[in-house]
Amino acid sequence: MRGFFRWSSKWWPGVIPLTVLWGLAAWTTTGPLEADLSEQAAAVLKDSVLDKTTISAAGRDIMFSAEAFSEQERSNAVALVETVPGVRRVNDRTALVAEAKPFVWTIEREVGRVTLGGNAPLPVVKNKLLDAARATFAGIDIADHMDLKRGAPPRFEAAATLLIGETGKLKTGKATISDLTVNLSGMARELGGREAIASALKNLPDGYSVANDIHAPPYVFEANKDPVAGTLILTGYVPDNAIHATIVASAGRKFGEKIIDKLKASLGAPSGFDTVVTRALRSLSRLSTGRLVVSDRSVDLSGDALYDPAERQIRANLPKDLPRGWEAKMEISVKPPAAPVDPTVCQQLFGELLEKRTIQFETSQATLELDSIGLLDQLTETALRCPTATIEIVGHTDSDGDASFNQTLSERRAQAVVDFLVKAGLPASRFRPIGFGSAQPIATNDTDEGKAKNRRIDFIVRQ
Repeated sequence: MRGFFRWSSKWWPGVIPLTVLWGLAAWTTTGPLEADLSEQAAAVLKDSVLDKTTISAAGRDIMFSAEAFSEQERSNAVALVETVPGVRRVNDRTALVAEAKPFVWTIEREVGRVTLGGNAPLPVVKNKLLDAARATFAGIDIADHMDLKRGAPPRFEAAATLLIGETGKLKTGKATISDLTVNLSGMARELGGREAIASALKNLPDGYSVANDIHAPPYVFEANKDPVAGTLILTGYVPDNAIHATIVASAGRKFGEKIIDKLKASLGAPSGFDTVVTRALRSLSRLSTGRLVVSDRSVDLSGDALYDPAERQIRANLPKDLPRGWEAKMEISVKPPAAPVDPTVCQQLFGELLEKRTIQFETSQATLELDSIGLLDQLTETALRCPTATIEIVGHTDSDGDASFNQTLSERRAQAVVDFLVKAGLPASRFRPIGFGSAQPIATNDTDEGKAKNRRIDFIVRQ
């Protein structure tokens, strides 16, 4: 025994440095080994569809945590990690991604911002939806509030992508998928957008039902009369090309100004739109300068009437001209009276007005056409500027029909104009109605154009 202790006393001192060297070797080789195993485990999972993946190594043991989108994907991922060379054991802490019931996804468009929320079934689908939103809303901030959940309805990606595109047609609004139910609400950016969205929603995958509450922007028609520039500017919308042509032609009959047509055809016009516009243009034609705005079922008219009775008549007549359910709003004043002029200038002013336009009557009758009322107001204003002059109102016809009938017709038409002037507040003693029938043509009666020129009313100023 004494020999053993004598022998061990010789090797015991050498154990201490060997232990230190072994510990040092273990310390310097374990770190790289664990890092290498972690890298290899991550590499074998590069094609796996997982969320919240965490891999760490303790020696040759791997702790593996992740959420998978199916049980098959989860078990396959664990098996892959187990195949990594050098791994002794896999501590499996994997689970399935939570299932959403119901599965809800949303996209909301605000001014300057688009938010995607709710759930997406896979990371790749989530990224595709974000890419689609960025393409649709270029230059607008895209906020991603989507969570990854299981339980998406069939063909979810196709349905969500379609809704992103249709939300792009909204000024503001929100689209929601809740399982197989789609809700879309908001304000369309353009006229016709509501109808276009409703049509596109028919292309949703089979099985989806739709609740659509899209509002159209106001359907606006506008006309601005500028006497200085001598223009009537038409802007906004009309229902179709036929009504477009009708409105422009109606404006041409009512106004002597040059018509600048900037109208566009679009869906969404309220019922009775074309009738309202043509009647409201009649009131605008009676103003010296003015603005007409037809927005949905509201008619706004503002400007200056040429004389007091005209202002009262416009206020009284425009509401009566509108169909039931339409509203008239008016801000009308009376233009300050123009300076008086002598009879020579008065005659010149009458001539300039009647050179551009002709007072129109119903066919073979002495009834004034309402399209001529704006011209009659201008003639009335001119007559007011020469208060001492006597004015002959002279009627002429074309050569069609019986000469005796034409003579009588010309006299009755001249009297109808005098009646208008008197109703406007001018003394009847200042006017003398005369008719010449077809006896004084200024153009050939062999053409429709010539006949139209011969059917006229002349104003002749006497001292």
